[in-house]
Parts: sequence; structure tokens; C-alpha cells
Amino acid sequence: MFVSVATILHADADAFFASVEQRDDPTLRGKPTVVGGGVVMAASYEARAFGIHGGMGGGKARRLCPQLQVVSPNFEAYTEASRALFGLFRDTSPVVEGLSLEEAFLDVRGLEHISGSPIEIGRRLRARTRAEIGLALTVGIARTRVVAKMASRRAKPDGLLEVAAGHESEFLHPMRVGELWGVGESTATKLVDAGIVTVGQLAAVPVEQVMSAVGRSAGRHLHAVANGRELPRLRPRPSRRSFGAQSALGRSSRTPAAVDAALISLVDRVTRRMREKDRAGRTVTLRLRFGDYTRATRSRTMAKPTAGMTTILAVAQGLLTEARPVIRERGITLVGVAISNLQTEAERDQLRLAVDPPVGALDAAVDEIRRRYGAEAVRRAVILGREDPFPWLHADDPGLQPPDGR
Repeated sequence: MFVSVATILHADADAFFASVEQRDDPTLRGKPTVVGGGVVMAASYEARAFGIHGGMGGGKARRLCPQLQVVSPNFEAYTEASRALFGLFRDTSPVVEGLSLEEAFLDVRGLEHISGSPIEIGRRLRARTRAEIGLALTVGIARTRVVAKMASRRAKPDGLLEVAAGHESEFLHPMRVGELWGVGESTATKLVDAGIVTVGQLAAVPVEQVMSAVGRSAGRHLHAVANGRELPRLRPRPSRRSFGAQSALGRSSRTPAAVDAALISLVDRVTRRMREKDRAGRTVTLRLRFGDYTRATRSRTMAKPTAGMTTILAVAQGLLTEARPVIRERGITLVGVAISNLQTEAERDQLRLAVDPPVGALDAAVDEIRRRYGAEAVRRAVILGREDPFPWLHADDPGLQPPDGR
């Protein structure tokens, strides 16, 4: 299907593994940092400035940068950050195609009247990622996936770039063919040997010449990409196993009321997404990161699945209450909530007793207002009535902004 406007976003968290480590350990911020000692798994942009990159031997990396900070991988933290990131992606668009733990394509076609232009959506997504997850996100916007991916590459780190529809040739054609997403060293060599050095030349030659150099399937694909033609439509990710969200609270001291307010806001967001996707869950998991960088998770499984704000909030607050002594002792820098053990509404109806109430009237009313007028059209009074309902306003990172950029 040909798309006439730039509505595909490629969102990619910058230097993901290394950035998570720098987020969680302030002593690493601004310093060249790599994850993995024997072989570099990921390098921060400070380390990349010394020529260090993923896949490089650890010894060579240390010779290039004697002051290099080397940390062991923490896959639990990366998975947690990825879940939070994809939660924001799904909050932004109903059509998300994941590429890796930290990047995805989002199709924002038709969301103009609800969420604004693609650029406005991209800016808001970047602000929310910084505020709620504590990571920098780069966004490329274009009419096709390949051009959106190339735009985000050009905008890195921590940037946003739109390639407007009709301007793909201006953006792509000066590039060398080896710069195209998906073109490896072997394919690039074959194209250059055939006299095709730039993407502009790739677009101009007959498709048969390209197929002769790299094969029929690859040749058709690359020729279409060079000429700005659309690839197959985005594919939504498979059915999810959980819904979750988290909020980075910064390093300053938090009162119990402020932490509780953050939790209420998270549960409100997660349960709304569950109801939008016709899902209910039984297991509530509370995720906490303390001031000494340690983490903890606490879970409770309910007898019956629900997507109701009140029920899930009561369970989450009970888990938070159990963790209060540790929070008082160590402080808290992040709170998150996830709902798993999911069922569809139809599956839930088969198990629900006749006396069980449906989704609460308040939840239903709030959902309808948000469907009509946008996610920020209404906020629960219980959140606004609490101390510090928007914890990112006091985060210790001056780059943090509230989710909607206000």
C-alpha cells in the first residue's frame, strides 16, 4: 500500500545497554562506558568518540581509552527498560513493529486529530521516554520504514528528523549504497563492482541490472527502496503477555504521598491500556529501584482477572506498603507496575460469577472521555489531590520534561 505522507516513526533508544547502566549509576554519566569486559556488548557515545564499538575486544577498547568504565551486563534491567519502552510505544500508536529490545516502527497514520502531527507525536514520545524511563530516544519520520530508519540514524544521538513525503530522493540519493539499512559489506561490494556506487545510481539503473548483481529478491527490494516505494505494511507484535509502566523518580527525597501518587498515575495508565486492548489480568507486580541501585519486585496473584483501576490499585498499594521499611532505609528512584496472567474479555466472561460487577462505571466513563477527546482530557482527582502527582517535575536530570512536553 502506497502512503502519501510521512507517518512511519522509527524510534530507537540511544546506546541502550550502556545508557541503562549510566541511568542507574550516576557515577558513570558523562564517562566513556562499555558493557562487557571480554568483548564489548555496547558502548556509550562517550566511548564511541574513542573509536570503541560493539564487538570489539575488551583489551583493544581499554588501549583506545585507558579511563574506560567497564560494567557487567544486567539483563534484568535491560528487559525492564525494554518493557517500559514498548509500553510507551503502544501508548503512542496501535500499530507497533518491534525490531529489537530498544527499537520499533510505529505507524501513526490517522492519529492527527487525536495526537497531532507525526512530528508532534515524535516529540512527545521522546519527552515521555526521557521523563518516565530516563533514557534518550531518537526518532526518524518518513513515508517508508527504510527511510524512517535512515532518518533516525542521521539524527543520533538524542534527535528527531523527518524526511517529508516527496523528498526521499534528496535524502537518500547522495548516500553510498553501503549506508542503506540492510546492505551488508558483501552486497555493497557486489553493487560497487557492477558500477553502482551511490543510492542515486541504484535508483536510476534498470532493476534487471541490480538483480543481476545481487539476486532477484534483493535486487527488487533495493531498487524499490532507492526509488522511495513503500514496503509491506507494519505488522503488529504478537499478543502480549503483560501490561506495564514505570516512572523514574530522580535522586531527591520522596515522601510516601509522592511515591503513592506516582503509583496511582501508573496504575491508571496501565489499566486504561488493558481495557483498550480488551484484556484483564490476575497478577500484579510492583517493581522498585532503590537509592543504592538495588532492585526488588513484589507480586500478588488475585483470584479473578480484572482491568479495574480500583482493584488493581489496592493490590499495588498493598505491595508498596510491604516495601515501605526498605524504602525508608534506602530511598527510592523508580517505581513500576505490571499486570500479567492475562485473559481476554470473552475468556473472563466464561469464568465470571453472575454476582461479579463489570468494569466500574467510573473506569468506563473516563475511558469514553479519553477516546473522544484524548488521553489528557481527564485526570483522576485522586491523582491531582495528592502531593507531587507529577514526579518528573523534580527529577534531578535537567533534561527531563513531563510526558506531554508542557
